[in-house]
Amino acid sequence: MASLAASSVLFLVLAAFAAGASAATFTVTNNCGSTVWPAATPVGGGLQLNPGQTWTFNVPAGTSSGRVWGRTGCSFNGGRGRCQTGDCAGALSCTLSGQPPMTLAEFTIGGGGKQDFYDISVIDGYNLAMAFSCSTGVGLVCRDSRCPQAYLYPSDNTKTHACNGNSNYQVTFCP
Repeated sequence: MASLAASSVLFLVLAAFAAGASAATFTVTNNCGSTVWPAATPVGGGLQLNPGQTWTFNVPAGTSSGRVWGRTGCSFNGGRGRCQTGDCAGALSCTLSGQPPMTLAEFTIGGGGKQDFYDISVIDGYNLAMAFSCSTGVGLVCRDSRCPQAYLYPSDNTKTHACNGNSNYQVTFCP
């Protein structure tokens, strides 16, 4: 019985390690001169990020259609409020996508040895300069609404980039 318990514990430790190893780590940095309220879906997130601060979170493997964006002109009280750009139904911690205009860092996390994919989009408008990079891919920078490295319109389908699965990502506002 002791060996069964020991093997069960070992299995749980290995499963937890494997699950953690398959997550992608995102580090969001505010290089702007003012506060930005970054948000992320579908991981459900959002907070106040003062100039120079960072926010780090993990995204599980197999996550598709993920987004990170910066909200501006926000005022929150007790987790509820409103933002001038990128507002997500008045929530501080977003579970829904934001309202345009918003510059988007979009991603799909492969997992299981599959590649990740990422891009910047200004199809939903532009509100903040953004850099988005993967530790094993190219760095993207978008400083205005006519950004050549970003998706500009719905039929623009040449801006997605690939990187190794389980990579680390950097999103920087006002690079």
